[in-house]
Amino acid sequence: MTPNFRVVNALSVDLEEYYHALVFQEATKGQRTTNLESRVETSTEQVLTLLDTHDVKATFFIVGEVAAAHRSMVRAIAQAKHEIACHGYHHTLVSGQSREEFRAGIRRAKAVLCDITGEPVIGYRAPNFSIGPRQAWAYEILAEEGFRYDSSSYPILHDRYGDRSAPRFVHDVWRDGAKRLVEFPVGTARITGVNLPIGGGGYFRLLPGELIASGIRRVNTVEGKPVMFYFHNWELDPAQPRPPMAWRHRFRHYVGQDRLATKLGRLLRRVAFGPARDVLGMSNGDESHHAHRPQAPNAHSVPLHHPQRRGSA
Repeated sequence: MTPNFRVVNALSVDLEEYYHALVFQEATKGQRTTNLESRVETSTEQVLTLLDTHDVKATFFIVGEVAAAHRSMVRAIAQAKHEIACHGYHHTLVSGQSREEFRAGIRRAKAVLCDITGEPVIGYRAPNFSIGPRQAWAYEILAEEGFRYDSSSYPILHDRYGDRSAPRFVHDVWRDGAKRLVEFPVGTARITGVNLPIGGGGYFRLLPGELIASGIRRVNTVEGKPVMFYFHNWELDPAQPRPPMAWRHRFRHYVGQDRLATKLGRLLRRVAFGPARDVLGMSNGDESHHAHRPQAPNAHSVPLHHPQRRGSA
């Protein structure tokens, strides 16, 4: 049955330096970032101009150390009425951290972001979507640190991240009584039993833009659900440094960057987007009756390998 309401999707930006990307780190063997040129303000200005041109607001998941070094940039994003959210303090995989390290990192990053903007920070995304079944302990910590939603799940088959059996839509990923953490997975379209990636990133740079737009519209109209879409600020900066690296790394990091601004512009004209907090109805406290409510915590919304975590061990 086709829904009779207009679905607004979530637009998000992972804001980091180009050299934070895992592919770039692997390609350059993690060379000291102090020797690499910062391009974050240049690329972020391009993002803000693009969004302003199309009158679209987005959620910016910002790396804490980047925010601390570029405070005026973060203030400009907030003053433009975009949502400020957390991408960790360092761009470090959650899978490589202890519980204590993870808590300290998100607490530090959140404190920096709140200090800069004077606004609460309620959203989190792990670098490289690095909260998998073995890192489910992170959800409870996020809730304890005051986060209300996470967007670290990508329900696809991928060589670096993703869990194709994870729920595709907004759901409660952790609950303890009245306390809960909502998961907003990156978007997929399910065709012939397979989750296809329509949520942005490298797939959007590589695939035809209309194919992605059609997939998003299909999810909106057929399933009546919002899609989480993301891109990186550095993907709009084809002038970034290009150190020597193997062809496979060069392809994955740089492919389609020179065309991305145009493709994004077309997408923003054809698909309705807003910040994640607005799509979830979390802008002014409790979720509104207009928001897409999370699925009830059952076998369909919380899979066995992402068990519903309780406050006590």
